[in-house]
Amino acid sequence: MTLTAPTHPKTGSAPDRTVIGVRATARVLAAVRGGTTTLPVLDGDGPFELRRLRSHGTQARVCIVGAMSAPLGGDRLRIEATVQQGAALHVTSAAATLALRGPTSEHATYDVHLTVGEHAQLHWLPKPLICAAGSDLRQTWTIDLAPSARLVLREEQILGRTGEPPGHVTTRLTVRRGGRTLLDQQAAYGPGEPGWDGPAVLADNRATGQLLVVDPAFEENAPQVQLLGGAPQDGQAVLTPLAGPATLVTAVAPDSLLLRRLLNTAHLPPTLHNG
Repeated sequence: MTLTAPTHPKTGSAPDRTVIGVRATARVLAAVRGGTTTLPVLDGDGPFELRRLRSHGTQARVCIVGAMSAPLGGDRLRIEATVQQGAALHVTSAAATLALRGPTSEHATYDVHLTVGEHAQLHWLPKPLICAAGSDLRQTWTIDLAPSARLVLREEQILGRTGEPPGHVTTRLTVRRGGRTLLDQQAAYGPGEPGWDGPAVLADNRATGQLLVVDPAFEENAPQVQLLGGAPQDGQAVLTPLAGPATLVTAVAPDSLLLRRLLNTAHLPPTLHNG
């Protein structure tokens, strides 16, 4: 982890004020040893404390624990996870991630890079991201999958804490399978984004999320389009097959509890949809 300070425009030296901006990169490597998945690399950094959980069968399990408040304005955070051939990894988090304004008006970044090898499996199921009032976060997901890899990825954004206005967040999800783009989408919510709270986007909802499932078995038996949810005031969701062996569930809801319920109603193979 590194801390950086702005330099003086004339002298090039750092001014005498509090250092702002955390630079941190956490790394996870899952590999098969002796018929089970091991974790030869489990390196936390900055706000990321990585804890090894009890294995489930041949699957290794990791929990991300927040060691400090992050992301704050000016932070540059990154997580890298690689699942090598034949390995199985399940990653969760101990609590929601809370994006805050911080001591600078500079935006924060939170980049997640995931690589899944041949016949490997990754469940990436963290708790939600909460964008508090005044926060400005740019989040990216970059995922590279081998043709036979399997993936379950859940991402959830909560716009504002209870009783406060939302922060600002942009998020981009890019997934490549066998070197070819499977999904590439970007969304932006919060103050300054045209129409984000209009009827075509979130309307009165303040929680949104996605569940992405990639499984080679879908090449022969892909799930059909499903509309999920009941009354509009409880949120709405849709399951959509992608142009590849994958499905994407997209949901909006008034709060995080209703959002999770919607994502969990998707009719997906039980071996994939868990956590």
